[in-house]
Amino acid sequence: MGRKSNLLLALTVAASPAAPLAFAEEPTVDLKARAVVLVGEYATSLQTALKGALATSGPVGAISFCHDQAPQIAADISRSSGWAVGRTSQRIRNAFSAPDDYEAKVMEEFSARIAKGEAVADLIKAEVVEENGGKVFRFVKAIPTTEVCLTCHGANIKPEIKAKLDELYPGDKATGFNLGDMRGVFTLSKRL
Repeated sequence: MGRKSNLLLALTVAASPAAPLAFAEEPTVDLKARAVVLVGEYATSLQTALKGALATSGPVGAISFCHDQAPQIAADISRSSGWAVGRTSQRIRNAFSAPDDYEAKVMEEFSARIAKGEAVADLIKAEVVEENGGKVFRFVKAIPTTEVCLTCHGANIKPEIKAKLDELYPGDKATGFNLGDMRGVFTLSKRL
């Protein structure tokens, strides 16, 4: 193939419908790296604050912390980063954190992958999607259920904890988890 043919082939590929899609996905690597950092910041902030609440107020007091302060942590990180940062689950506790269609679909995919033996801690999905006429980078990372999670999200919850959950979260569905289950997901998005 000659130089002219190579140039013609390159121009044809560049003009094809697949070219914009490949270009749109290119920033995903940098966006994914930033999303990983933000999830780490969010998880660390939540864990540190939760451990402090558990140490000073016990599990019942920690529920009040989660109710009052956890959404503020997400809002602060969202404001400072320019990303939408949050958590959701297939079994929600707080109605304000219900999954959107994209998050629900990703959690279904994660559940299928877990059923095939994949580790919850390894499940991540990152992609550029079309939403409301624009491109949006979406990032979802599974949250495994740890020992401390079982205090308020497990199958055997103490009566005083259950009473506080019922008070603050009527209609709570976020119990009955076992160690290692997918408790929910961190979810981040950024309009491009």
